[in-house]
Amino acid sequence: MAALTMFSRSYLSTQGLGVWLIPCSVVRCFGAGIRSAVLSRHAVKAGVPFPGAKSFSESASGSAAGPGAELRVHHLEAELAGIVVFGINRPQSKNAISKNLVEMMSKAIKEIKCDKNVRTVVLRSEVPGIFCAGNLPMPTIAVLDGAALGGGLEMALACDIRVAATSAKMGLVETKLAIIPGAGGTQRLPRIIGVSLAKELIFSGRVLDGTEAKAIGLVSHVVEQNEAGDAAYHRALSLAREFIPQGPIAVRLAKLAINRGIEVDLKTGLAIEEACYAQVIPTKDRIEGLNAFREKRLPRYTGE
Repeated sequence: MAALTMFSRSYLSTQGLGVWLIPCSVVRCFGAGIRSAVLSRHAVKAGVPFPGAKSFSESASGSAAGPGAELRVHHLEAELAGIVVFGINRPQSKNAISKNLVEMMSKAIKEIKCDKNVRTVVLRSEVPGIFCAGNLPMPTIAVLDGAALGGGLEMALACDIRVAATSAKMGLVETKLAIIPGAGGTQRLPRIIGVSLAKELIFSGRVLDGTEAKAIGLVSHVVEQNEAGDAAYHRALSLAREFIPQGPIAVRLAKLAINRGIEVDLKTGLAIEEACYAQVIPTKDRIEGLNAFREKRLPRYTGE
C-alpha cells in the first residue's frame, strides 16, 4: 500500500522522496471544531460516495464543485444521519496538503462546526491506497487503516481517539530527515504514551504497526484488516454512532473539562469541571434528558 509521509511548517515538497510538508494550522484546525471527526485512510473508489451518502461538493470559494474537487463533503442520511464525511481527493499529488486544500478544509469546518444537526465528521481519503495525513470542541476520532507517518500521525495525535487496523503503519519519522516533529508531535505523543517511550520513538524514528501501537496506548482500538482495507473505518463509525445520541452540549463540555483539567493540578481541574457543569444546567437538553428518563423514552436532544 502506498503511504504518505507528511511534515510540518511549510507547503513545500521534496519530489521523489514521498515527503510532504504541511502547516501547523492544518493540525490545529482538525483538532478543534466538529462534534466528531474521523481521519481515515481506507481503500475506496475515488469519487464514489458510500451507501447512505448525499453528495455535496465544495470549493474554496464555497461554490459547488465537480468530481475533480480537492475536498468533497458528503452528508449521510438514514441511520447515518448526523454524520458528515470530508473526502480528500488529490490523486495527482497523493493527497499532499496544498494551500487550496487547507483553505477548503478551514471553510468547511467553519460552516459545519455551528451546525446543530452535525454530530460526527469523518475525514477520509477518496484516493485508493493513500491517506493524507486538536482543538475542535467536539469529539474527534482518527482512523488509521494504512500508513500515517510524520504529519499524518501528528494529525491523528490531535484527535481524542485513535482506531487502527493491524496492518497500519505509524510513526514520527522526522529525525530521519534531520528535523523534528513540528506539528505537535513532541508535545502530544508524551502526553499519550509517556515521556520516556515518546523520546524513544522520536529519537529512533521507529514505525509501529497497529498491534504494537495498541500495546503502548498510542491507539485505543485495533482491528484485523479486511479485504476492502477499511476495517478501522467501520470500527470508528460504530464508535461515532455511540456519540450521536448523547447530549451534544454535554459532550463538548465534558471534552473541555478533560482537556483543560489534565493540564493543571487537581484542585484547579475540579474548579474547571464545576464551571463546565454549571453551563449544562440551564440548557433545554438537560430538561429533555430528565423528562425522557421520567417518561421512559429516548431523549431528543437539539443542542440547545
